Amino acid sequence: MSFATYCTDAARIIAATPSHIGEERIAAAVGAIAAALRANRSLLVCGNGGSASDAMHITGELVGRFLKERRALKAICLSSNPSVLTAWSNDYSYDTVFARQVEAYGETGGVLLGISTSGNSANVVRAFDQARAMGVVTIGLTGEGGGKMAAVSDILLDVPSRATPEIQQVHICLYHYICKHVESACAA
Repeated sequence: MSFATYCTDAARIIAATPSHIGEERIAAAVGAIAAALRANRSLLVCGNGGSASDAMHITGELVGRFLKERRALKAICLSSNPSVLTAWSNDYSYDTVFARQVEAYGETGGVLLGISTSGNSANVVRAFDQARAMGVVTIGLTGEGGGKMAAVSDILLDVPSRATPEIQQVHICLYHYICKHVESACAA
């Protein structure tokens, strides 16, 4: 496969995503995150592997800045503290490492954004269970269908693909769009 073909395939999936997800679900995600941050509630973000890197990217954009000068926003990456990750995983279970942090940092009216290309990451699903029990809105950023996360997501943003690299490329477009609009809503 040539690079041109790869880019054409990527562009096709990017172009298909808005109609697959629907503008109303994307707007709902932006609205939920912006409302939480404006109320000084936490946006918690988690994922594994490349999705952990995406979680760090998102929180970096919101704590720092995306495009506008504005106050710092209360965004916390649950994948970025190696002491918490390794201590809890070693002593208890990696499957509950994000749920434990949701218990610590989650707030009623806050949001948990979980990223999993399959939608089946056990630790993200368990974090969603904990979040919902605490009145935290759950937003799933997944591949097509949402996997197990579909049943525990208040808002599901599922990319119409089952190929991890394709899903991750679209996730970047989605979360950059979300960051842009959340920042605008919070800077006003």
